[in-house]
Amino acid sequence: MFPAGAILMLTAAVRDLHMAFPLRYLTDVRTSTPGIWLNNPWITPLRDDDPEVQFIDCDYPLIYRSNFVPYHFMHALIDRLGDRLGAAFGPTHYGGDVHISPQEAEYMSQVEEKIGEDIPFWIIAPGWNSTFTVKHWSAARYQDVINAFKDRVLFVQVGRDGTRHPRLSSVLDLTGQTNLRQLIRLVYRSQGVLCPVNLVMHLSAAVKTTSGHYGRPSVVVAGGREPPQWEMYPNHQYLHTVGALSCCAEGGCWRARTFATGDGTAYDRPNRLCVNRVEQLPRCLHIIRSTDVIRAIERYFDGGVVKYLKPGEIAVCDSAVRSHLSM
Repeated sequence: MFPAGAILMLTAAVRDLHMAFPLRYLTDVRTSTPGIWLNNPWITPLRDDDPEVQFIDCDYPLIYRSNFVPYHFMHALIDRLGDRLGAAFGPTHYGGDVHISPQEAEYMSQVEEKIGEDIPFWIIAPGWNSTFTVKHWSAARYQDVINAFKDRVLFVQVGRDGTRHPRLSSVLDLTGQTNLRQLIRLVYRSQGVLCPVNLVMHLSAAVKTTSGHYGRPSVVVAGGREPPQWEMYPNHQYLHTVGALSCCAEGGCWRARTFATGDGTAYDRPNRLCVNRVEQLPRCLHIIRSTDVIRAIERYFDGGVVKYLKPGEIAVCDSAVRSHLSM
């Protein structure tokens, strides 16, 4: 089963196929995340039993060369689809292709529903799943970041069920309260995003802002697992440590877990475990301090692409967060 991030990269491949060869192909998809494809203009419903339908399994073997070639994740799906069709084409946009319908654009966000006003907010997604625990930064450091922006930024915590989530204070907590489409709409409404390398990071580049352009401020706590060129987007503050440690000196380590979990899967094998740990963290994440993340967020405000909360908005946020915590 494809991870959600790979499916989002497939949206880029489908878009770019049609941009390169207008009217030549009809495309449909069978994936585990249909919400990503909602409103997609490049999708035409096709029947599985149609004799003219060709099934293509879009895996992405380019990932095995990701430390050595200057390609992004999206190139892997583009190359694979082009290879299977015998039709070479390239990317037209640096990111996936997720669409908000005009009706969805009019929806009140879940944040506005909770607060009662349309107030700017940043999404924070600090959770992790049991497969890739090596991506987890420090909950205490996330809290340091939140505290540093008290009365300046409203953080809205998100995360899906089945994932571990640190309990953070002074946030509007929507953990477990968003399906995939609701998460996409939250990203659409958000002023910025703070997260590790995950689906939220890719959505921040694939979903336009409410003003209709790409380029949402996003700070990504990446460490040394993935090679930066494979994951990062041009407008992101992508905090990686590839090249700073011997274990990721020439590229991402691609390890899965900080410690073995005892679940009996291949991810507990020695070759999938972090080999350089300190204070319960992979060293590549340990050396990214809360001050690094704070400064990365501040750059967007210093540069003027976003603005801090106004005095009236601060009072509304404080009241809403206190009310939320008492529920």
